[in-house]
Amino acid sequence: MTVPTLHREFLDDVLPKISRDPRVAGVAVGGSIAHGEPDVYSDVDVLVVVADDAFDAVTAERFVLIGSWVDLVAGFTGEHVGEPRLVITLTGPRLLHVDFKFVRVADFGERTSDPKILWERDGALTRALTAAPLAKEPLDEQWLEDRFWVWVHYAATKLGRGELFDVLGFLAFLRETVLGPLIAARAGISPRGVRRLEFAAPEEARELRATVCGYDTKEAGAAVLASIELYRRWRGDVERRDRAEELAVRYLADVLESGGR
Repeated sequence: MTVPTLHREFLDDVLPKISRDPRVAGVAVGGSIAHGEPDVYSDVDVLVVVADDAFDAVTAERFVLIGSWVDLVAGFTGEHVGEPRLVITLTGPRLLHVDFKFVRVADFGERTSDPKILWERDGALTRALTAAPLAKEPLDEQWLEDRFWVWVHYAATKLGRGELFDVLGFLAFLRETVLGPLIAARAGISPRGVRRLEFAAPEEARELRATVCGYDTKEAGAAVLASIELYRRWRGDVERRDRAEELAVRYLADVLESGGR
């Protein structure tokens, strides 16, 4: 695997510093580096695995510790992505996006993809991975079907009111939450929003362009209709909410015909 120079130099520099803390049981990387597909634009996902009885103390010192390991330009915790153990940073002076995730040894085995262990103390990380099976996160297409037509109605109301910025945000939400994951499922890859779809599923990615539009009511309406068409084609074997679909699509058609405000 070829790791970009900046990323490799960062890991070579930071790893000895982290490993000097006796409370740290090991260090691993996830993301594109672990998957063998990093490029110069990749971030670095660092897993700092901490002894269970030291986890709270280390958590309280996270920013101080990170600042002693790297040139910390900016950083904040990951509650907005549902992961308070995560510290999202920019390191310098050559800017690099680095995510430091602090986990207990007992929790290290809980994963949906395998990390790459860079260093471990007494085999603790290897044992944790061996003891816990890899947990896959299958796409719940019924969950999508149960919500999709409510979301379509929401988009129609925003179109009718002329709130185009909201419609543009909604279309991005559909690509991230619904259409991108459906494409990933068809391509046999893990769903990660719309990440890397241009490379993993280029034909479907080309079709997805129809859901992108400018700040224009007609374009936005066409993009919503395209999203519906793609969803209908790509959804799998689910219990379809036919009445919700019929009424939501009819409502959207009425809004588009009237031109809204």
